[in-house]
Amino acid sequence: MGLKLANAILAILAGVGSVLVLFWLLNWLVERIPGRLSEKLKPWVFVGQAIALISVFLIYPAVRTIILSFFDNSGSKFVGLDNYTQLATDTNFHQTLLNTLLWIIIVPVSAVVLGLLVAILADRLASRGEKLTKSMIFMPMAISMVGASTIWGMVYDWNPPGTDQIGLLNSVLVALGGEPQVWLQITTAKLNSLLLMVILIWLQVGYAMVLLSSAIKGVPEDTIEAARIDGASEIQAFFRIIVPQIWGTVITVFVTILIGVMKVFDIVYVTTNGLYRSNVIANDFFVTLFQFNNSGRAAAIVVVLLIAVIPVMIYQVRRFRAEEAMK
Repeated sequence: MGLKLANAILAILAGVGSVLVLFWLLNWLVERIPGRLSEKLKPWVFVGQAIALISVFLIYPAVRTIILSFFDNSGSKFVGLDNYTQLATDTNFHQTLLNTLLWIIIVPVSAVVLGLLVAILADRLASRGEKLTKSMIFMPMAISMVGASTIWGMVYDWNPPGTDQIGLLNSVLVALGGEPQVWLQITTAKLNSLLLMVILIWLQVGYAMVLLSSAIKGVPEDTIEAARIDGASEIQAFFRIIVPQIWGTVITVFVTILIGVMKVFDIVYVTTNGLYRSNVIANDFFVTLFQFNNSGRAAAIVVVLLIAVIPVMIYQVRRFRAEEAMK
């Protein structure tokens, strides 16, 4: 396995190097073509590098994955839509889709709302207080998802009653005279996914806060003062004056977090590995491919995720075009 992986990495590096050398030679040749032909070819040479790399690392793998989803677990026998039929009738996959949908709904909304709230409250503080507050809230962004999952794994940790509690939550409960609770490892619990969502929200609030705070500072103070003179309260001024002017930033932050949520994997893998009814699509793909060696079903899972991402990407592209057209 190690030798195959090394050979695969070398093949990728060799392919990338070959493409870069090829386009360097093409650029060198185009520079020496006289007349207007050189000017017409230069854009294609520069754009061609990006198109070639995107084709090799994005388009080809996507097409290959779609084709592989119609084959069996070994990738050698064509089985048609069997993999998709199995997914459609698998109750465990239905639970995975439901969990993923909950992540999509709850995490982006919570991160944006909390980020907006923190941005507003931090802007009310003195200069030093604002900087300190924003630095503390933004700090989790410097932690990887694996690191954050490990940290929160210790927060949710449970030991039997009567023993020392390592987990922060259970330590607090015991100190207050309560009994330690099992937070994640409960097969019937419906809060498992929500507890895992807290980790990603904790990571993303700082990102949302920074962008939204910058947008709020860009709102003309004259418009806010005019609303106050007209008798608007602080809440009315916020929702009717500030929010409409930063709505583009709010949507951008929301969509960016949403795309990341649809691909969430690390948090679930490190904490529960998809057990206790907490699985999501990306982790389901990883387990299916690397633990059960079922490449056909794993490819079908990826295609489902790809289909789910496409509408979000189309909306984002259209919104960017609309914004460019208004400039």
